[in-house]
Amino acid sequence: MTAAASCWKATEQDMRHSMPIRDISPAKGFTLVEMVVAIAIAGIVAGMVAMFIRMPVLAYVDTAARAELTDTADTALRRIARDVRLALPNSIRRTTDGNQVVYLEFLPTKTGGRYLADDDNATTGNILSFTDAAKTSFDLVGPVPIEAQAIATGDYVVVYNLGPLLNPANAYDCAGSCNRAEFDSIAGVTITLKSNPFASQAEPKFTSPGNHFHVIAPSPVTYVCNPAAGTLTRISGYTIQASQPDNIAASPLSGASKALLASGVTACEFSYDNAAGSMVSQRSGLVGLGLTLQSKNGNGTSVSLFQQVHVDNTP
Repeated sequence: MTAAASCWKATEQDMRHSMPIRDISPAKGFTLVEMVVAIAIAGIVAGMVAMFIRMPVLAYVDTAARAELTDTADTALRRIARDVRLALPNSIRRTTDGNQVVYLEFLPTKTGGRYLADDDNATTGNILSFTDAAKTSFDLVGPVPIEAQAIATGDYVVVYNLGPLLNPANAYDCAGSCNRAEFDSIAGVTITLKSNPFASQAEPKFTSPGNHFHVIAPSPVTYVCNPAAGTLTRISGYTIQASQPDNIAASPLSGASKALLASGVTACEFSYDNAAGSMVSQRSGLVGLGLTLQSKNGNGTSVSLFQQVHVDNTP
């Protein structure tokens, strides 16, 4: 054997030892039957798990819906309570229409004060006259209201309001003599009115025992609860009416400013223990506010809240 042949043979043997032998066994995997069986078992397990977690999930959804309803109802009732506490004494009125829509109306106060009167025995200053209609100015005893409480054009000065059916001590009805005068201007502590209706009152005059007066905004506020429409609405921006408006679709409420406080209303209750013209609890009134809301997700979840508000009716 030549040297070249021996070298080629050695090289061939080295290559055989260095090259690995590949495994030619069949590839591993699963059959179609095994896949179908696995899917079936997974479906059975998922169904069993769903049976156990269904009620906790529904309970969570109901709890979340109830919390949202409670928050909405509580916010609405708190807003009404805050407004009612600012009502002019003995100005709260409540009525319903033939469709069980409830209306709660009042005259909101901005500020108040004490007027200079005859019994102050003042040697100087302007006294609020209950005898001379030509005297339209009087002096404020105490600090002058400022900022949000500042008396503005269109506001009214009310003295000794006793409420509906007790004219002329009824700020709602100024067809004849009245206890509500329109504000004109203020200079220092001197308030000037556009007219003096207090002097037109028949005897005895409805003067304030404490010489107090209230300043009210030019518009009443009405809360309308309509279970049929499922709404609770706050209405403002309309003129003062002698009789309480009880139709949201008619004037003056139809053209007034409206703000939706709550939807999903199924029942409501506005009560006032001090009936018009009653002197039983004239110095203290109690307003009851009840509201029931139902969820819109169709699961029948509902909440009912009730709140009572004490109002000071001291004129």
